[in-house]
Amino acid sequence: MSPGIVYSTEHGKICPDCGKPVAQCVCRTKESASKRDGIVRVSRETKGRKGKGMTLISGVPLHPDGLRALAKEFKQVCGSGGTVKEGIIEIQGDHRDLLVDTLKKKGYTVKRSGG
Repeated sequence: MSPGIVYSTEHGKICPDCGKPVAQCVCRTKESASKRDGIVRVSRETKGRKGKGMTLISGVPLHPDGLRALAKEFKQVCGSGGTVKEGIIEIQGDHRDLLVDTLKKKGYTVKRSGG
């Protein structure tokens, strides 16, 4: 297939990197299978934010689209803003206890890291 094709009526969406249908894509599975220990870490950071705290959630074994959906859910639970940067979910404010409980209910192995 041509790398310029993004949709085929026969196969549906086509991956622009490998040229295969998205359901059979090999390059996206390599991204999600990164080296992790299976533990989700929840920490708090104020560095570079003029003293304002952020809760950081790292090590979640999800694809970038799944991370964005999970971040949206966390923002609604906490009632604050946030984002996803470089595979790390950032939620404004100190919501570590609430997010640890939420992640445990979802079945993740969770640790509080930092202070």
